[in-house]
Amino acid sequence: MEFQPKDNTEWDMQADVVVVGFGAAGAATAITAHDLGARVLILEKAPKGQEGGNTRVAAQGYLNTSSPEKAAAYLTALCGPYTVPESMIRVWADEMGKNNEWVENIGGDPQEHQHPPIGVEYPELPGSDSVHKFHHGDTLGYSHTWLMFDRAVKDRGIQILYDTPGVELVQDGVSKEILGVQAERDGISINVEASRAVVLTCGGFENNQEMIRNYLPGVPYCYTSGTPYNEGDGIRMAMAVGADLWHMNNYAGPSMALKAPEFRTTFSMLPLHFGSELPGGMIVVGPDATRFTDEKLKTSHGKVEQNGQWDPLRTPCPMFMIFDHALFSAGPLYDKESRSGWNRIVDQYEWSDDNVVELDKGWITKAENILSLARSLNLESTNLIDTVSRWNGICLSGADLDHGRSLMMSPIETGPFFGIELSPSMLNTQGGPRRNERGQIVRPDNSPIPRLYSSGELGSIYSYLYQGTGNIGECLAFGRISGRNAAAESPR
Repeated sequence: MEFQPKDNTEWDMQADVVVVGFGAAGAATAITAHDLGARVLILEKAPKGQEGGNTRVAAQGYLNTSSPEKAAAYLTALCGPYTVPESMIRVWADEMGKNNEWVENIGGDPQEHQHPPIGVEYPELPGSDSVHKFHHGDTLGYSHTWLMFDRAVKDRGIQILYDTPGVELVQDGVSKEILGVQAERDGISINVEASRAVVLTCGGFENNQEMIRNYLPGVPYCYTSGTPYNEGDGIRMAMAVGADLWHMNNYAGPSMALKAPEFRTTFSMLPLHFGSELPGGMIVVGPDATRFTDEKLKTSHGKVEQNGQWDPLRTPCPMFMIFDHALFSAGPLYDKESRSGWNRIVDQYEWSDDNVVELDKGWITKAENILSLARSLNLESTNLIDTVSRWNGICLSGADLDHGRSLMMSPIETGPFFGIELSPSMLNTQGGPRRNERGQIVRPDNSPIPRLYSSGELGSIYSYLYQGTGNIGECLAFGRISGRNAAAESPR
C-alpha cells in the first residue's frame, strides 16, 4: 500500500520497531531491539495460547556452532549447487556460534542434547564437526525452549497483539521506505506505524496449497505437522513492495503422514518411523496400488540421496498404508509419546490405545480381505492383490530387491485388513523474501527496501540440505542481526 504524501496517513498505533510474527525469530528480534532502547510492538496472527509458530511445537533444539570457519564450510556444503553469497555464509557462521551466550543472557540454560557425531545430519561434509545441538533446561521437547523465549519477551513488557495478522506493508510512494503495517484486528483494519523499521518474522507457506503447488517440487499438496498459521503472509506482503524471492523450492520434507479432515495438521504414523519395530505386516502404495519406496527409509528431513544428489522423497498422491490385524492390534498407530508436533502439543489429541476410535472416525478403513480393501480405497484391486502377494514373498525370501527395505519384514497375512490414506507432510518451508547480511529484505537488483527486515524461516538461508535444529538457530541469529539493525535506524 502506497501513501502519498505520507503526512496524511492516519495511524492507529505506533512503535519504533514493528515485528510481524511471534515465534523464535520474532522473539529474538523483539528482545534485541528492545534491549537497545527501541519501543517494540509484535503483531501475531495466532490467538493467544497458539502463538509461537513452528518453534512452539518443534523438538526445541537450536544449533550453536563451535567454529566460525568450520561452520562456514559446513553451510557452504549444505547449499551444494544452490549457492548462497559468501557474505551471508560468513555472517551466519559468525552469529550461530553466539546462540548459547544469548540464551544465557536472557535467562536460559543451554544443554547439549546430542553430542557429535550423533545428530550431525551430514557427517561426511566438511565442517560437520562444528555442529552442536542445544535446548533450554533439563527437558527436551514439550515447548520448553519456546516457553523460555516467551517469558523473556513478556518480562520486558513488550506489547503483543494476538489475533492480529499483518495484511499489507505501508510504503511511501516516493522514497519507497516502509512506514508501517496494515493489520487486521477484530475484523477491523488498523494502521500501525513503525518509526524505525518493520521486521517480518511470520514464517513460511506450509498451509498455502496454491503456493505449495507453484513452488514445491513433486507434491500437488502437502500438509504440516507444525503451526497451521503459516500461510505465506510475509511473502505476499514483501513481494507487493518489490522484494526478490529465494529458496522457494526448498522445504523440510516430505514425509508420509495422516491428514485427518477434522485437524489442520498431520499425524505421524508410528509404523513408518525408522526406529520403530512393530509386529504385523505393513506396506505403503501409491495411486496405482504398487510400492514405490522403502517404507522404513531414514531420510534427512525428507531428502534422499540418488545418483549423487539429494532429492525430496517421492510421494505419489494419494498414498495408502496397507496393514494387517496383527499391526492394528499391537498398539496405537500414532506416537503418543511424541515431544513435538501441533496435534500433540497444542491440540493435545489423545489417540486411542486400540485404534478403535480412529477406526470409527473413518481415519482407518477396514475390510475382511484385500479385494474388499482395494475397492473401499478406490484402488485397482488386481494391482493391490499382486502387490501384497509380492510383499509376502519378499518377506519369505528375506530380501527386498524392489526397494531395499530391511526393517519390519513381516507379511500382510492376518485379517481383517486395514488402510490409511497418507499425505505428504513437512515441518516447514525455507523460501521467502531474500535478505542480505544485515537482515534487510532486498529487491532483484540487490538494493535493500528501506526500513524492511526479516528473520527466521521467512526467506531462510537454507537453499538445499538442512541440518536439524538449524532453523531455530537461524531464527535466533538473524533475529539478533535484524533486531540490532532495525533498532539502529534513525526515527522518521
